[in-house]
Amino acid sequence: MTVSVANGTPEPIAFVRQRHSVVSIVRELWDARDLVTQFVQRDLTIRYTQAVMGLAWALLMPLLLIGAGMMFRIVLATLSNTSLSAVSVASLAAKSLPWAFFSAALSAATMSIIGHSSLIGKVYFAREALPLATILSQSPDLAIGLVILTVVFPFVGVSLSWAALWIVIMMILLLIFTVGCALLLSCANLFYRDVKYIVQITLNFGVFATPVFFEPQMLGPKGAEFILALPLSPFIQAMDVAMVHGHNLLTSATVVTAKGPVVVWAPWMLGYAAGSAILLLTVGLLVFRRASTRFAEMA
Repeated sequence: MTVSVANGTPEPIAFVRQRHSVVSIVRELWDARDLVTQFVQRDLTIRYTQAVMGLAWALLMPLLLIGAGMMFRIVLATLSNTSLSAVSVASLAAKSLPWAFFSAALSAATMSIIGHSSLIGKVYFAREALPLATILSQSPDLAIGLVILTVVFPFVGVSLSWAALWIVIMMILLLIFTVGCALLLSCANLFYRDVKYIVQITLNFGVFATPVFFEPQMLGPKGAEFILALPLSPFIQAMDVAMVHGHNLLTSATVVTAKGPVVVWAPWMLGYAAGSAILLLTVGLLVFRRASTRFAEMA
């Protein structure tokens, strides 16, 4: 593009691509925290106040997962001629919570940009606020579930120890991990509308690729190594190791089986969870902000 100056000689206009850093994006989101809060309040109002079941929706998905997992465990116990213990049920309940949160939050956040397409074309704001608010609105469900487990566990023979405090750190890391996934998928879903179907299929069957319905030691040493190396596994396995069994996440946990000793937790998994969450959030923020310049024309 050119413009004419006083002497009539055209001069080119230099277009400078604006560069964004993670720090600047986070700062802008912090400045827009009131907007994020309003989005969260609106989502919570729609989900609870305007719903017949109200707060019962916070427990519906975990209960459905626990019920499905119970059937799976009963079948395995019947085939192996073993009994289903109370600790095994508590482990299933604890590990169902993070998966239920991740599944519900990611499913809703993937549609967050398309769901606000009319707003995107009218006014400028930090677009990251949309998937972020959607995920934060799912956080009360996770918090309510954790409180209920804390109250119920002593009645089923599970004594909570100080190691259970690790769950606070792991759930914060899970929140960061989920935000990173949501930024990438909500952005991709705007450009490729079939992404939402891929996400739903993956979430429906992904529960079988994580240690929710079964224990890693059931797969033997090699199988446990593989399943625990998957990105979401440390967040789920930590619920069982720290909350149910009271194990410090800074030390390894090993279970002796007929196939030999199986490591069900190792300290590297804590670093793996933190590293993957931070890396995914960083990539998600940068990719999302770069693509957000085309949101108005694609929405």
